[in-house]
Amino acid sequence: MMQQIRHNEPQYICIIPVERITANQDEEIITFGISADEAKKQGEELLASTYGCNQLQVLELMQQARIEPIAQWCAPKER
Repeated sequence: MMQQIRHNEPQYICIIPVERITANQDEEIITFGISADEAKKQGEELLASTYGCNQLQVLELMQQARIEPIAQWCAPKER
């Protein structure tokens, strides 16, 4: 899935460690949203649809997730 950064809109990332699912200590998934709640929602949906996690697994993984704003240097330049 490709997501595009929109100019003049806040953007957030949700970083979810998925070691419990993949057994790879360094693996994580990253989702994006125009708000922190949207980024979190995208992460929850991805865990359920792609990784087949049940609600309890999703909640446990989301407790370890970090939600952060994307730095301004990531925003596209004005054209």
